Amino acid sequence: MIDADAMLEAFSGAGFGLIAGVPCSYLTPLINAASASTRATYVASANEGEAIATAFGAELAGVRGVAFFQNSGLGNAVNPLTSLTAPFRTPILVLTTWRGQPGGAPDEPQHEMMGEITPGLLELMHIGWELLPQSANALPEALDRAEQHMRRTGMSYAFIVPKGGVGGDHPAPEAVAPRAIEAVALPRHRGALEPDVAVAAIQRAAGPRDAVLATTGFTGRALYAAGDQPNQFYMVGSMGCITSVGLGIARAQPKRRVIAIDGDGAMLMRMGAAATLGYERPANLLHVLLDNGVHDSTGAQATVSHSTDLAAVARACGYPRVLRIHSAAELEDAIRTDHGELCFLHVRTRPRSDRSLPRPSQTAAELASRFRAWLAES
Repeated sequence: MIDADAMLEAFSGAGFGLIAGVPCSYLTPLINAASASTRATYVASANEGEAIATAFGAELAGVRGVAFFQNSGLGNAVNPLTSLTAPFRTPILVLTTWRGQPGGAPDEPQHEMMGEITPGLLELMHIGWELLPQSANALPEALDRAEQHMRRTGMSYAFIVPKGGVGGDHPAPEAVAPRAIEAVALPRHRGALEPDVAVAAIQRAAGPRDAVLATTGFTGRALYAAGDQPNQFYMVGSMGCITSVGLGIARAQPKRRVIAIDGDGAMLMRMGAAATLGYERPANLLHVLLDNGVHDSTGAQATVSHSTDLAAVARACGYPRVLRIHSAAELEDAIRTDHGELCFLHVRTRPRSDRSLPRPSQTAAELASRFRAWLAES
């Protein structure tokens, strides 16, 4: 058994500065210690995929990221582990518990199958793994093995944590006082913008040190078509994760503004991320939602945003500033403004008519390397 404080100290010594996690009883001491620690930034994620994406964003921005969660939620992490960290060759460290371990302590029936397949599932995703060491003295060497694997392969590495693997007397943090959310009437939209007009307006208004992130599909391709720049990140796969990636970057580089361009279908897919953002409230993050009511990149099938007020959702999740945008000029003004707090811009756009957008000529790994270098140097 490793004391949670010793584990955090080892992580810090190895350069891991951001931890994003979803609770598991096996990790209770670690979660409690991380919540109170000054050694690393701790983000309580709404789901496992969000934790992976937040740690990935921190990695891009030069802060090593760790994601931890119960193995029952490993399925939620499969998408970003295979379509985000893998193609961009930006690995993170994963701690997954081993509920339902064959031959281990008796457990609930819902853990049986995942317990059987946890190691094999990691191997299937080409993620190296080992059991969490049983002593703190062995942890630095294990972290070195993980680092060597990630550097050599560009793929993530996992520690599997059996029951009793982490211990220590670490009380739960004090309950967070409820935060009052002021109800504000938001004006109705007046018309809709062409999607490429909206993307071009964002690009024109972004500052030279702004990191501009575009969600997967046509949005990223439209940003690329508007003019490829090293401060732009075009996400592939991992639908719904763009704001979590943005959160990781914003936490790793709090003096840099991060502009995350999202889509209605993507936001709906992982709407828990909005609640995390509304709680974390990174003052340097601008969440721009292009809402056209369809899944444009897969054939323009309708989303349910027609009956969902996503601006009101952002407000209810705790975003301190929510604006509806009605024109390209308004959008440029809102992007140029230093809001000084987490801000949500709801932009109604039309379904795309031009579907012949180019794709980046660089590979995903090359784009990530360029973006990482820009974040480090600019």
